[in-house]
Amino acid sequence: MKRIGLIGGTTPESTLYYYRSIIEESRSRFEKNFYPEVVIFSLNFKKFRELPDWKEKKKYIMEGIRALESSGAEVIGLTANTPHIIFDELQWETKARMVSIIDAVAEEAKRRGFMRLLLLGTKITMTSEFYLNGLKKHGVTALVPGERDIEEVNRIIFEELAFGNLRSKGYLVNLVNSYSGKLDAAILGCTELPLALKEGDTKIPVIDSARVHVKALIEEALKP
Repeated sequence: MKRIGLIGGTTPESTLYYYRSIIEESRSRFEKNFYPEVVIFSLNFKKFRELPDWKEKKKYIMEGIRALESSGAEVIGLTANTPHIIFDELQWETKARMVSIIDAVAEEAKRRGFMRLLLLGTKITMTSEFYLNGLKKHGVTALVPGERDIEEVNRIIFEELAFGNLRSKGYLVNLVNSYSGKLDAAILGCTELPLALKEGDTKIPVIDSARVHVKALIEEALKP
């Protein structure tokens, strides 16, 4: 099995969730005590957020990717949705196989028959075209909430969930429930959102982007 590398730290809470999910997924599918080899490069989130543009953020992420390559990682994932805005550029500059969280989400949606989705995530993820266009390539349609909800979800992610604070779970549940009967499911398109929302919490299903990404990373690592 290939060694898996993770670009973490964006945020530390979601990076912990990724590692825990890898362990749980391994226990459900492999023999006792068998776990993938995993290397994590955890970015300094303050430094990452303060970089002026995506050109500079890309340079910083590439430092992490080079470190993962040096450690023998052959399959690499970004433990956050928003940095996938430069996913293709990162893939171009590494020999390792990078696994896209957007592709993983789209494939999971199709597998479950969900073709019209609500996308929740950071403000950048919800207001940029990269995520919606990535889903469209797979024939999956998504829409985002109104402006006020976009601002509030973004605030909850960075001011609460990033620190393990779940006090706004009720707001998130009500937001997703407001689309019941209108859409098939909601994408938890920020890897902090699954810390607050789980399958069964809402009237429509949710797609945990981190969980499906972990499964895709393991599948890729198992390939010869």
